[in-house]
Formats: sequence, C-alpha cells, structure tokens
Amino acid sequence: MPIDFRRSWSDEDLELYRDNVVRFIETEMLPHDEEARRRGHVGHEIWRKAGALGLLCADIPEEFGGGGGDFRHEAVFYEECARRGLSGMSTSVHAIVAHYFLNHGTEEQKRNYLPRMARGELVGAIAMTEPGAGSDLQGVRTRAEKKDGGYLINGSKTFITNGFLAGVVLVVAKTDPSQGAKGTSILIVETGGCPGFRVGRVLDKIGMKAQDTSELFFDDVRVGADALLGGVEGQGFFQLMGDLPYERTIIGLSAQATMEGAYQATLDYVRDRKAFGKPIAEFQNTRFKLAEIATQIKVGRAFIDRCVEDLVAGRLDTATASMAKLWGSETQGRVVDECLQLFGGYGFMSEYMVARMYADARVQRIYGGTNEIMKEVISRAL
Repeated sequence: MPIDFRRSWSDEDLELYRDNVVRFIETEMLPHDEEARRRGHVGHEIWRKAGALGLLCADIPEEFGGGGGDFRHEAVFYEECARRGLSGMSTSVHAIVAHYFLNHGTEEQKRNYLPRMARGELVGAIAMTEPGAGSDLQGVRTRAEKKDGGYLINGSKTFITNGFLAGVVLVVAKTDPSQGAKGTSILIVETGGCPGFRVGRVLDKIGMKAQDTSELFFDDVRVGADALLGGVEGQGFFQLMGDLPYERTIIGLSAQATMEGAYQATLDYVRDRKAFGKPIAEFQNTRFKLAEIATQIKVGRAFIDRCVEDLVAGRLDTATASMAKLWGSETQGRVVDECLQLFGGYGFMSEYMVARMYADARVQRIYGGTNEIMKEVISRAL
C-alpha cells in the first residue's frame, strides 16, 4: 500500500519550496554522494551552492541574512535528504549552531556570523564531546582561561560533526572549573588561519560515510573577549539545555523521513523482485511485514507532525522532544532492519540505499543525548 506522505504542517508555499529543495538534492547532491562517501566529506562547494539558493539557515530572520522562514522550512530539507539516505551534508548541525547565535549571541555576534553561515561561507560545528566526556557535559575538561583581555583555549574534542569543514566552531569549555556546570561557557572559534587550532582525523564510522566527523585540538588558541557567546561567562550549560528540543525534534523528524524513504524503496523492490515464479510482494510474510511497517510510519507521522507544529508555535517541551528522539530513533532502527530483510542479500550491499540507511540509523540512538538520557529526561517529567 502506498502511504500518504502529506504533512499536517505543510501548505502550498512550503510544497513549492520543497520542489526547489528536491531539485537541488537530486541535481547537486545525489550524483556526488558516492564520491563524498569515499572522501569522507562533501566539500565546501555544495555548502556555497545551497547558500546561494537560500537553502541554509532558512528559519533565521532576514535581518541576519537568513531565509526568514520557520522550522518547517528547515524540516523540508532534512526530510528530503533523509528519504534518499543522504547524510553527508549536516545542515542540521549547521542550523543548531545558527540558533545558538540567534538565541544566545550578542547583536554583534549575530551580525558577524549568521549572514556568512546563511551564504554557506562558514560551515558551523559545535564541539561538546571529548574523549572522556559524552552525555555528561559537566565532565568537560577543555579550559578557556582568561588572559590578556581574551581567552586561551586548551583541550581536545571528538566526534565533531562538520568538524573537518567547519569555518566556525562553538567550543564548550570550562571558564571556572570550580563552579561545575555554572563554570561552563561557550567560546566562538573561527578556524581560518587560527594558530593552535588543528583538525585531527576524519573519523572512520560504520555509517554516515559522507559526513565529516572529526577530532579537534585546541593548543593555546587565543580568542578575544568578544568570542564569549552572549558575552557573559558561566552561561554555557543554560545555553546548551535551551536548544536541545530543537535538536531532538530534528532527530525524530529525520528518523520518520528515513522510514518513509526505506518503505517506499522496499515496496518498489518487492513488487519487482520474483521468487518461486511470483513477485515477493505476493507472499503473506511480505504483506504482513509491510502492513506492520506502514502502521508504524502512519502513527509516527502524526506524532512528529504534532512536534513540528508545537516547535513552530513555541510550546514544545523538553520531555516531548525527547520522546520524539527516543521513539523515532528506536522505531527507525526496527523499520529499516525489516526493510533490509525484504531485500535479501541485496540489502547487505552498500550500493543499495537501504543498506546505507541501516548503517546510518545506529547513531540516531546515540547522538543528541543517548536514548538512555532521553528516558531520564522523560521520567523526570512524569
């Protein structure tokens, strides 16, 4: 059965915008995905092309160089990439960084960085995770010490999405280690020609092969006092917590769109593939599996659409966003696994989209806060 992919939050203008997004993805991204997977990153040119077409920072106000839309415009790009198994260009992390500037930055910081991010001139990354600190951000050891009217940053970060291509990195660091979470701040590091800043390996992951995930090193990196996000020390933890619903909704939304893309590809495959003289779509097991998948997708779409509507309206709470991330990523893993099974041996071949989706899905339960952390967040709200 085909599934109605219409969204409750969409309208005619958004669907016209979606047409532009799809055209860009299918002409500029899809043809180069295999090359990007081998290289480990998509390169800067695709970012600049997306920026020139107004596809980056779509929900940032026009006064700061953005598209002047809302989260729904960003959602369109995430969905259309996810439905095609394209994970190399992390516009989601780029958007999250832009929102840190928008929601917490000074006026000068907004005007300096947001227009360049919207044009694709600066790719954004946020450096939280360290070799010894993941979900427990209070365990961050990177230091930003006051010196000569600015800050001296020392430390290392790992698993940083967009790390290799990043032109601006928001660095989570301790400005006062004695204060625990209250001593955490976010520092802005513009990477071009920055002494002491170094990109380590582009990490070899089991999935998301085209996405540049890197180690970053900060050895006596000097930044001015104006590099403190928001201009006030000790606000880092508050700033991080404030933007988590946005990030977790993106993960849930991407999970939903991936399931829809995997289902459609599987439906096409089982109708064409024959076994024992008839299409495998005619076997009862296949029909029952597709029925289960279709039901989960239909249910998920209703919940994710509600989350998108609530986020746009400014009423999405942290617990519900965590549910979107938890339910979406867990269901994505099960659904894509079932889809891959229906492909048989071909599902294990990386040239097939469903195989790439299977490998990419695993990290959804880890980043943005592990699903174990999601359960903690949800349980506290009960």
